[in-house]
Amino acid sequence: MDYKHLLFIALLSLLACCTIMFLVWLWAKKIKNAGVVDVFWALNFPVITTITFFLAEGSESRKLLICGMFLIAELRLGIHLWKRVIGHLNEEEGRYEQLRKEWGDKADRNFFFFFQFQAISNVILALPFFIITANPSTEISILEYIGLGIWIIAFIGEMIADNQLAAFKKDVKNKGKVCETGFWYYSRHPNYFFEWLAWMAYFIFALASPLGILAIISPAIILYLLLKVTGVPNNEEQNLRSKPVAYKKYQQTTSAFFPWWKKG
Repeated sequence: MDYKHLLFIALLSLLACCTIMFLVWLWAKKIKNAGVVDVFWALNFPVITTITFFLAEGSESRKLLICGMFLIAELRLGIHLWKRVIGHLNEEEGRYEQLRKEWGDKADRNFFFFFQFQAISNVILALPFFIITANPSTEISILEYIGLGIWIIAFIGEMIADNQLAAFKKDVKNKGKVCETGFWYYSRHPNYFFEWLAWMAYFIFALASPLGILAIISPAIILYLLLKVTGVPNNEEQNLRSKPVAYKKYQQTTSAFFPWWKKG
């Protein structure tokens, strides 16, 4: 494994992601909507995938498999987020609106660093792909097939959860109500759970490659971000602001992250 070449791919990916996020920040500053960062955080991964696929020196069949998985998943997520955000570009999502209020005159500057941090996180989280695509072995191992199987479950699960929430929000009769249909009956954030599960699949896939154990950093970071930073906490705060009584009851009965039976 050529570590210098891997570092070159990572640095090139970082340069591409930081450039994209700088341009997105300029756009967000102009339209006063920082929510577009979520869309391009997801779409930065296909950029990294493309760079890695053409420059990595591992087995072509393995590169096709893992890059195909990653490309499909992140393009779906990016398109889903694009549809959600593009529908209200003139209306900033509550969590970013709250940050803008808290930061005041320093909002644009702080959002610049926030956007760049997202670009850096893209490259750090892509560690499994740098490792996997450098593996020269031509044989696909059982661990890689297990990773693929878990990824299929995660991909389908997240897609269904997103569609269930979108359909619920589209019905005007549900305004002010909490979505408790489908996967949302068992978890307050099933989309986040399946997103994390996909990263666990990438880690398991990477275990078949040299230094694959290092790929644990990706699902670990994703889990931390979802549970403690930008995922569940921000979403819960916004829901409690918009529908305090209904959402508090939902919190008392429904698992926050891992799908499970309701309490009581």
